[in-house]
Amino acid sequence: MPGENPPAATRARPPRNDLTGGEALVRALAAHGVSLAFGIPGTHNLEIYRHLAAHGIDHVNPRHEQGAGYAADAWARVTGRPGVAITTTGPALLNIAAAVGQAYSDSVPLLVVSPGMPLRHPRRSTGLLHETHGRAEVLRDVAAVSHRVSSVEEIGAAVARAFTLFRTRRPRPVHIEIPLDLLTAVEPAGPVRTAPPLSPATADPQALAAAAGALRAAVRPGIVLGGGARGAAAECLRLAEELGAPVVTSANGKGIVAETHPLSLGVSLHSPAVRRWLAECDAVLAVGTELAESDLWEPLPALGGTLVRADIDPAQMYAEPPAGIPLVGDARPTLRALLAALPEPGPARPETDGARPGAVAASPATAAHRAVSAHRAVAALRDERNAESRGRDAHLLPYLAAIGSVLPARTVLTSDSAQCCYYGALPHLPITPEGRYLHPTGFGTLGYALPAALGAKAADPTRPVVALSGDGGLQFSVQELATAVQLGFPLPVVVFDNGGYGEIRDEMVSRGDHPVAVDLPRVDLPALARAYGGHGTRADSPEALAEALRRALDTPGPTLITVPQELPR
Repeated sequence: MPGENPPAATRARPPRNDLTGGEALVRALAAHGVSLAFGIPGTHNLEIYRHLAAHGIDHVNPRHEQGAGYAADAWARVTGRPGVAITTTGPALLNIAAAVGQAYSDSVPLLVVSPGMPLRHPRRSTGLLHETHGRAEVLRDVAAVSHRVSSVEEIGAAVARAFTLFRTRRPRPVHIEIPLDLLTAVEPAGPVRTAPPLSPATADPQALAAAAGALRAAVRPGIVLGGGARGAAAECLRLAEELGAPVVTSANGKGIVAETHPLSLGVSLHSPAVRRWLAECDAVLAVGTELAESDLWEPLPALGGTLVRADIDPAQMYAEPPAGIPLVGDARPTLRALLAALPEPGPARPETDGARPGAVAASPATAAHRAVSAHRAVAALRDERNAESRGRDAHLLPYLAAIGSVLPARTVLTSDSAQCCYYGALPHLPITPEGRYLHPTGFGTLGYALPAALGAKAADPTRPVVALSGDGGLQFSVQELATAVQLGFPLPVVVFDNGGYGEIRDEMVSRGDHPVAVDLPRVDLPALARAYGGHGTRADSPEALAEALRRALDTPGPTLITVPQELPR
């Protein structure tokens, strides 16, 4: 009768929301704003690829999984959002491991998703395609987290957990493995789960007050910026100017404060003169940096003053050197709070050794006078730093000046573990906060520059992107020229060709060894670029490089520009 409840057996039940594991994964990625993934389809991951377009996720297919990882890494660095890479089982997962290790070293939010062996696959070998024992354990030592799900319903929670980790901890790569039988299994997927919105953490008020007092009282303050300070560029500049403090950066901090600013020492932690200055500072503020040997090229000297460490990672407070005053929190709110806590400047104390590089004269006690003194100290340190490396770097400087004369301020430069980059562009090619410089620090992988340039260009096709590499490193990933041709974006690739592994050759010579396996036959790299369908040319002078780069920025597809360097006799 009307109004009566139907029998229980015929009542409408809520929808079960049954999905395949592949669609549950793609749905979860889309719910977290993922709009682009990098990867290569394979027999075992086709159920993931089936659903990408329906959920609004575009895809770029590099020619190697390592390239997919580097591209996703660069996409994350440029956008500030997690990059996503998709692999298949077995060798594909091993191929991307180097890129995951690099993302871990550089604190990049990279999500790698892959199929794994079936849920009940035996530990013994069965001959299944791409069979890998250890499965999720393969990436556990190079990722922050490597998690194997055991049901379709768990997939959404695993993705939400990954994005929560990216937002609340030091951002590092996460791997999610989905057993290949779960990818095609139809099971209840549960509700859409998303990482909760969270306010960024700010350091403890008492620690902030102590840090503000120590920095304001310092006669010779210094600031060291790492990649963790990237989101607080304006606050870093304000602090430097307020304190009259010279600023030096790690490779990942390059350009956070404009390297043309009179307080900037740029990427100079490897300079003996800058390390001496740092040791003599009576207070050092280190923001988002490990102060690692990979940044200094040798252990950090003992600091004579108070070390204030600001970092989202609590473990950095106990690293070497340990924090004198720990500020655990996200860089931007922490530095804003630090600025607010700074006491008004009082009468400055006389500096007994004003001629020392890095010393700031304190009389008369005016901000303007302190600024002028700091600017002079920085200029002296720059000159001393450049004198230290003039013989080694001189042949690169005219070419780097030519590159700098052509590039717009908002250019993204991607870098490789090459002499032209760590001896050349890192210290000598100025970058401002409008631009970016992406370098594989710490883990020090080869072959990063070209695929990273693809990821940076995919992040913003309107933004100029230039890859810098050496001939040895380029050949680790040169096949990504094909991907660049496919994408069709203007992409200059500048290769300094010294006929092999120049750094290792130099190290062998310095040891008194006869160089072995470091001299590579010259390859006609511009012709190789043309064979892929791109463009290629040779620049025998800085003027020729500037002109070739100018043309390449307006030419669709990749343009490989070789800068030949004289080989050692």
